[in-house]
Amino acid sequence: MLPPSSLLIGAILTFMLSSQVKAQEPSLNTIAATVNGTTITLGHILDIKRQLPDQYQSLSNEVLFTNIVDQLVQQEILASSFKKDPEWVSITMQNERRNILSTIIIDKIREEAVSDEILKAAYLQRYTQIMENMEYKASHILVDTIEKAQDLLKMLEDGAGFSEMAIKYSTGSSSLDGGDLGWFKKGQMVAPFETAVLAMEVGTYSKPIQTQFGYHLIHLDDRRETPRPNFEDIRSNLEIELQNVAINTYLRGRLVDANVIMPKTPIDYNKLSTLDLQAK
Repeated sequence: MLPPSSLLIGAILTFMLSSQVKAQEPSLNTIAATVNGTTITLGHILDIKRQLPDQYQSLSNEVLFTNIVDQLVQQEILASSFKKDPEWVSITMQNERRNILSTIIIDKIREEAVSDEILKAAYLQRYTQIMENMEYKASHILVDTIEKAQDLLKMLEDGAGFSEMAIKYSTGSSSLDGGDLGWFKKGQMVAPFETAVLAMEVGTYSKPIQTQFGYHLIHLDDRRETPRPNFEDIRSNLEIELQNVAINTYLRGRLVDANVIMPKTPIDYNKLSTLDLQAK
């Protein structure tokens, strides 16, 4: 049987060893190799691993670890051939830093911009307004003066057929089709034309309406409500739209406070073709 002092020493050694094991728990700064005084850490290895294509991600950690360490060791040996980094390397690293950090922010904004509740609210807001879901089918007669339009209006009031009048008198490209403009939604026609159509009843025609194209006599052929799309069918499009809005809003807000200074003397854009980034 061991004396009490031996038991005490054993307990102390056990505690010290267990403490060392805990202290040696791997971290991003754990050194995996040292090459000519330069350390390669688990952080460096994980950075390479995250950039690997999917087919390599399925390899065992042992295989990945060994191959990545070998790659980094070889790269460090080759990189140490330079006594001083070429100037363009620091320029590239600055751009890479900008890209990485801006991507992190954009990913965070995108994640916070959408949720099931936000997406469903946006969906309902867009597709519950009846006027926004309407489609209109109209024909028109287009002429270049108000006098001609008023004369044609009088002929219509006297019983002339709208389609025949369009074929005979309209200068628009739709004249051969009797002035038929087909189906369209709100926002697809110029404002005065659209305002007139929205106020019309099916089967009626308008007084002369002036736009930048001339004077129109409009006949509203038909009107229908378009079916609401399924939420899941447009979910991805809504996500992209909301995320883009959130990113643009964030960026505009930051630009207001940013101290952006442009050179007073314009830069010769042709330098993009004549300057060589990697030239000695």
